[in-house]
Amino acid sequence: MFACAKDDPSHSTTTIASAMNNRANRPLGPEVDDTSPAKFPNRLSMKGRFITLEPLANSHVDDLFAAIGGSESTYLWDYVPGEGPFSDKAGFDAYFERQRSSVARVFYAAIDNATLKAAGLACFLNINPTNRVVEVGHVVFSPSLQRSSAVTETMYLMARATFEESGYRRYEWKCDNLNETSKRAATRLGFTPEGLFRQHMIVKGRNRDTMWFSMLDSEWPVVKAGFERWLDPSNFDDAGKQKQRLEALRELEREAHE
Repeated sequence: MFACAKDDPSHSTTTIASAMNNRANRPLGPEVDDTSPAKFPNRLSMKGRFITLEPLANSHVDDLFAAIGGSESTYLWDYVPGEGPFSDKAGFDAYFERQRSSVARVFYAAIDNATLKAAGLACFLNINPTNRVVEVGHVVFSPSLQRSSAVTETMYLMARATFEESGYRRYEWKCDNLNETSKRAATRLGFTPEGLFRQHMIVKGRNRDTMWFSMLDSEWPVVKAGFERWLDPSNFDDAGKQKQRLEALRELEREAHE
């Protein structure tokens, strides 16, 4: 039989001392210097050389339907959870209004600076100011802008706002594990793969295993410098083709920061 504390005071003292010692030796995470919450992402425009991000407004809806709606754009929505495709304008208008009026997510229209027309969407979601965590997602661009400098600049502008304007510690990217394009984009942009969440969601009647990626505030200075070197006009030839890859420039910055 075990003795209780009132039966054996010395045992109680020993147990408390042992517990305190174990507590002292238990590994804990580093203290966070600033535990104040992040700011909720703002709904202000962000202007770059190739793209301008504007909070969704009714003036964007017709351009966006032309760019990413209609039956010819069905494939753009294959991996977007719970939304699309939109073969008719009425369905797209209803979807657009839900996103424009959302208080939980912050949606932006991506305006092509060359045409001044909205040609894509992106948003901040799963916004957690208390823990200073936010996700970028719902990224849908017209075929004319995919794999363009404008998309890279969009991601730069949103990451910069995340870390420098709103004060988040962690920036997340999640995608269907079957979406190889999205996974390649995440690593190219500087996100670190973290692992696979199996059977994470049911999307449009199908299983989705979700791959998680993240970028941390401590990593942002190197990632930012890589972005800015890549986006600099000197990195493009007269035909607009890149001279050096984003990943290579980021690695140069990482070596310089070590």
